Amino acid sequence: MRLRTLVVAVSMVALAGLLLQAQGQKPASPPGTAATQVGGKYVPGKMGQTYQDGKWIEVTYGRPIKRGRQDLFGAGAKYGEALNAGSPVWRAGANQTTRLRTEVPLIFDGKTLPVGEYSVFVDLKENAWTLIFSNWPAQQKYDPKDKTALWGSYGYTPDQDVLRVGMQVGVLPFSMDQFTIAFTDMTAAGGKLAMMWDRTMASVAFRVGN
Repeated sequence: MRLRTLVVAVSMVALAGLLLQAQGQKPASPPGTAATQVGGKYVPGKMGQTYQDGKWIEVTYGRPIKRGRQDLFGAGAKYGEALNAGSPVWRAGANQTTRLRTEVPLIFDGKTLPVGEYSVFVDLKENAWTLIFSNWPAQQKYDPKDKTALWGSYGYTPDQDVLRVGMQVGVLPFSMDQFTIAFTDMTAAGGKLAMMWDRTMASVAFRVGN
């Protein structure tokens, strides 16, 4: 019964999104992108310097908005339950599965994420977030009959995990109204991947591999 209710709820959300798009309205959780470019160099030209031979790292995700909600993450044993919506992990956003594409290997805590495209999830525990990169494909439109790809994190299983790494969780000095993924403290050698919503920020450092 619970699974049937979950399927119906997800179907209604997906249908509502399609109807909004058909009517030309902005979806409740607009799509977003976080991107950075590494490994290139600035070359002088006739129109000034241009950045050449850089490699892209890009995250695409849905950006939910607080809309007055309080205590988004919950506490204790119920931490993350509302965001997971019946799934074992959070989709790290809204709507379609969050995706990361990288043209360079990325090294997280000594573990290498090879060049490629991955689904991104977060295992939410209070003060102990775990970032997950997975080989699960992503559905472009919600299809409950498709068991070979995911919509959000519904149907997630850990058997296709490529890399898991702990994130540092902290408190922001302000409230972030819209969920935001960003690259911070970037240098030629690496930086941090950060996720921010309300007063919570979770981040993880990475190095650019060869």
